[in-house]
Amino acid sequence: MKEMTEGRPLPLIFKFTMPLLLGNLLQQTYSLIDAAIVGKFLGIDALASVGASTSVIFLILGFCNGCCGGFGIPIAQKFGAHDFSTMRRYVAVSMRLATVMSVVIAIVTGLLCGNILHMMATPDRIFTDAYYYLLVTFIGVPCTFFYNLLSAVIRALGDSKTPFWFLLFSTLLNVILDLVCILLLGWGVAGAAIATVVSQGVSAALCYRYMMRRFAILTGTPDERRYDRRIAGTLLYIGVPMGLQFSITAIGSIMLQSANNALGTVYIAAFTAAMRIKAFCMCPLESLGIAMATYCGQNYGAGKPERIWQGVKVSVWMMLLYCVLMVALLVPGARTLTLLFVETSQTAILDNAALFLHVSVAFFPILGVLCILRYTIQGAGYTNLAMLSGVSEMIARVLVSLYAVPAWGYLAVCYGDPAAWIAADMFLIPAFYFVYRRLKRKPNTPFASLTGVGL
Repeated sequence: MKEMTEGRPLPLIFKFTMPLLLGNLLQQTYSLIDAAIVGKFLGIDALASVGASTSVIFLILGFCNGCCGGFGIPIAQKFGAHDFSTMRRYVAVSMRLATVMSVVIAIVTGLLCGNILHMMATPDRIFTDAYYYLLVTFIGVPCTFFYNLLSAVIRALGDSKTPFWFLLFSTLLNVILDLVCILLLGWGVAGAAIATVVSQGVSAALCYRYMMRRFAILTGTPDERRYDRRIAGTLLYIGVPMGLQFSITAIGSIMLQSANNALGTVYIAAFTAAMRIKAFCMCPLESLGIAMATYCGQNYGAGKPERIWQGVKVSVWMMLLYCVLMVALLVPGARTLTLLFVETSQTAILDNAALFLHVSVAFFPILGVLCILRYTIQGAGYTNLAMLSGVSEMIARVLVSLYAVPAWGYLAVCYGDPAAWIAADMFLIPAFYFVYRRLKRKPNTPFASLTGVGL
């Protein structure tokens, strides 16, 4: 466990971010491995079928992950305030909410798989593989939900290392299962999804067992483990807007991907490969943002708003340094990285994937500001404001999909995400200024009085 309410922000945030970064890179490795093995061994159509539903998966899993991150915020705040009894109540209730929510989501989305793919204009030649990949992924939602919830709880206590080790084991298991399911058992695209779901389930189970045995601070009394409607209401008040932020953002991504799907299999494959690479390269920005949510939550709970502003400044400098490194890597190396997924003969896919990556990396500083400010605002408990930034992203992507893609084709698709990032920052910068001024005026105000939710 690690408190981040004392000491220099730069080393605290950096040390906390590194295990998060490694963990996020491993999670993205899941996607890279699936796509690389599918593309190399099953062909371009199979690769396109995996990518055809990427934004829908982000919509559902993003909602789950956002809720888990939101559940961790009051836990971090109570940990920072040394109110450990209430902290344990939050943990216990969050487990119950996760069980109900994940099962309901898995059932509903599993039943709607076919309709979703039809609405996204998925080509007939890849529809069957895309359906089975999506169905297996949705059935595995409880595995994803619980791993992310347990990770959020442990991070709220200042420990970003423990979830990484379990995720490392899970990633290695995923590689083995990918090869077994696809090459030995011949399960095709569905085998890639099965490997990922099983790996995440094992990671969640191991993480829970370790957490309950090694973190004595989480061992509560029967009364602390009892379901509490008020605490559940607070968790949902914070978690659901964070989940909706990802889902709302994903709605715009679905529109953009649907527009791209209509351009044909070559563009779907290029989009799939480029998105996998971009997601991998975005991990440090996302990890830095997640670290800021915990850092902000703890310092908010301790009544130290000035440290929040210090943390934002050092995070921005770290982010800019990373963006320079990414430009140096992706501008000359985009085509080479795309060869992980396709053969050298697929020149059209290589060219289009490289174009997408070149455009994206040019706007990484805009994305970095988005991640830092959004998670900082969330860490302070203002999850509704963070959700509205997702609305800005959605509107931008929808406009690009409806008007720019029909006019300029794939080039407009490449600018869809950067347009969304710019729109979000135009909202988040003044929103952060509003939040920070309010925290400075009332640095020790209980969370309940700011949100209107009683604890």
